[in-house]
Amino acid sequence: MENDTGGETIPHRREQLMELFDALFKRYGALNWWPADTPFEVCVGAILTQNTNWGNVEKAIANLKREGLLSVEAILDTQPERLAELIRPSGFFNVKTVRLKGFVEWLVTRHGSLDAMFAGEWRPLRDELVRVPGIGPETCDSILLYAGQKPSFVVDAYTRRLFSRLGLVSEKDDYHEVRALFMEHLPTDVPLFNEYHAQIVEHCKCHCRKTPVCDGCPLKAACCCATP
Repeated sequence: MENDTGGETIPHRREQLMELFDALFKRYGALNWWPADTPFEVCVGAILTQNTNWGNVEKAIANLKREGLLSVEAILDTQPERLAELIRPSGFFNVKTVRLKGFVEWLVTRHGSLDAMFAGEWRPLRDELVRVPGIGPETCDSILLYAGQKPSFVVDAYTRRLFSRLGLVSEKDDYHEVRALFMEHLPTDVPLFNEYHAQIVEHCKCHCRKTPVCDGCPLKAACCCATP
């Protein structure tokens, strides 16, 4: 059976993706991502990590924990000015305050609780969640995968960069086109999706940078831009 990606058979594409994953896992080992104590902390982190690095998010989350404000009820009740000051390390703190409050208000109004939100079928939830102001596709899929344990693959700039260099997507492909590569050809498996995305991020930090570091890259043989 053929799919619509240049005549590649589904078994071949799946084998190719799994070989890449195995090579990454052999190099970096289990990365145990997403680092959080609770599903709600994952949701907060997914919103705060927009346009910043994880180190800054950790500082903001530590501030919320120190003040006992890392809960749905606390964020609902906290004045925007105070919340903005606590999450300041994450950058764009006024915008992210609006997004955090908007998310928890939607959550409580629409579902009542995080457990209730994740209790149903995840695909209709994804369609709904991605329309919440400030929750784009990447943030939505991060919440579904890492907080809700739903098999929704997360794509980011690292994913597009790496897999365009591997010749499996185009740099011009949008989020949904890149995500389809994984959703259509990988086994539907939450731990695999979780670990695969973490491996992509780690690899792009080490080797597949904007200016690639090809020396020692475990994927060098498969890469279109690798130097001899």
